[in-house]
Amino acid sequence: MSKAIVLGGSRGIGKAISKSLKSIGIDVFATSKTDIDTSNLDSVKKFLEKNTQTDILILNTGGPSPKLFNTITETDWKLYHNQLFLGFVTILQKIKINDGGYIFLISSSVIKEPNAKLIISSAYRAAFSEVFKVLSKEYAQNNISCVNIAPGPINTDRTQELIENVQEFEETLPMKRLGKPEEIGSFIKSIIENEIKYLSGVTINFDGANSNYIF
Repeated sequence: MSKAIVLGGSRGIGKAISKSLKSIGIDVFATSKTDIDTSNLDSVKKFLEKNTQTDILILNTGGPSPKLFNTITETDWKLYHNQLFLGFVTILQKIKINDGGYIFLISSSVIKEPNAKLIISSAYRAAFSEVFKVLSKEYAQNNISCVNIAPGPINTDRTQELIENVQEFEETLPMKRLGKPEEIGSFIKSIIENEIKYLSGVTINFDGANSNYIF
């Protein structure tokens, strides 16, 4: 593996993944919103004109602010339909993942345990996860592994924005702390470094035992 594209690679989980991959000699393009904005399909198409193939692709993007269902506007739905769903679909339709490569989707625990205040994220991330699962079978024919990582509470800027009192919240968690972005980075690095290929078509709950579901 020599080349990786990390969407949302300039901050948070994406930045941690980028750093981990660079540490094992991979040439990483850690994108920011100025490079590609998945909520803007023109931006996505322009990005794909210059970036046509890669060995490793990290599909990662932020999500909407908390909103209750009755306060969500049509504009909100359309914006995040692109950002969390159609933008990623367009990328996978156009970009070539080299044989033996990897695709990691950074989704969210809300795909399995929907959150009333994050209903847009819950809906669109779950929808794309279905697409990703179906495509994993096609990618497997070229020895390309697809792994969906569903983080729970991770110590990022977004988590700090969503939670009013982080210290109090941490006391409610089984491990009494937020997850570290670097833990996800190290996990992805270990899969690639050790050439683990048979772990594919799966969704991994990365939440410090916080969730209540099995599958």
